[in-house]
Amino acid sequence: MTTRTARTAVLRTPAGVSLRYQPRALAVAGGCLVVALAAGVLLIGTGDFPMTPAEVIRTLLGRGGPAESLIVNEIRLPRAVTGLAVGAALGLGGAIFQSLTRNPLGSPDILGFTSGASTGVLVTIVLAGGGGVAVASGAAAGGIATGLLIYAVAGRNGAHGQRLVLVGIGTAAILTGVNGYLLTQAHITEAARAVLWLTGSLDGRDWVDAAPVLVALAVLGPLVLIGCGRALRMLEMGDDAAHGLGVPIERARLIMLGAAVLLTSLAAAAAGPVAFVALTAPQLARRLTRATGPGLLPAMCMGAALLVAADWLAQNAFPGRQLPVGVVTGLLGGGYLVWLLVAERKRGRI
Repeated sequence: MTTRTARTAVLRTPAGVSLRYQPRALAVAGGCLVVALAAGVLLIGTGDFPMTPAEVIRTLLGRGGPAESLIVNEIRLPRAVTGLAVGAALGLGGAIFQSLTRNPLGSPDILGFTSGASTGVLVTIVLAGGGGVAVASGAAAGGIATGLLIYAVAGRNGAHGQRLVLVGIGTAAILTGVNGYLLTQAHITEAARAVLWLTGSLDGRDWVDAAPVLVALAVLGPLVLIGCGRALRMLEMGDDAAHGLGVPIERARLIMLGAAVLLTSLAAAAAGPVAFVALTAPQLARRLTRATGPGLLPAMCMGAALLVAADWLAQNAFPGRQLPVGVVTGLLGGGYLVWLLVAERKRGRI
């Protein structure tokens, strides 16, 4: 049985479980998911051996020839799946950060978490000479360590709002200096590897890169969307209102912050610090849904669509030359950030 109000609907199951959802938000999430999958099909068909969308779908269904199966299933599909997973993780993580900070600029790019992941990678490459799994582990460890540091400096009562943003910006500035120093100490080959990773790229990604992000989405996605979604909506109303509604404020905030840090750190481990997806996806999704809540599911699907579309554009913008996906997201996201700052200034918020 479904009960509808102006903007929300409640689905009641025979077992007595009630699920509240917003039809428009669900429609936006579905539309973004369709766009993401369509962009993924186009991405798989792009390359030195071009394929039409029909040929790609036929091969994915197991009806392609040996050559098509090798190219699609072994080479291009892992890259597309990694892009979808990384984009979804960044979109979801960015929506959580912006909701907790109650600030549209509260993304892991600005709060310093991606800088922490970059520091972990540079330490792994420059000091330890590691590669592959070690680089991914360094990125995840760096992001998590940065999250713990920011939380400790901001304090339990400051893990939200303006203080968290300011502490994150300061931490990012410090880590940027550390990263620059580590690059100056690296050999030329190590520096080239590090710079390529720091740009953000999906080139050469396989199932090993995609697996940790997929596992994180499978575990943390339901936890955040179903288990903590209501608490996050209540926290946006303020701590006093959330406490009055029975929300365990500190525990809910710590769980959400930990989930967001893990998602963004593992995304950075898989594809590098891809810029601005975590910043733009939640804002674009919120404008489409016209909702006041965090909009976690639409932001997640929007992030997947943005990253895969940006990777397709990076491969096709300049014939004969492929760009790292981080270059495209940086150019588009930087323009969006300037527009957002101007819009916020006109509203008198900054």
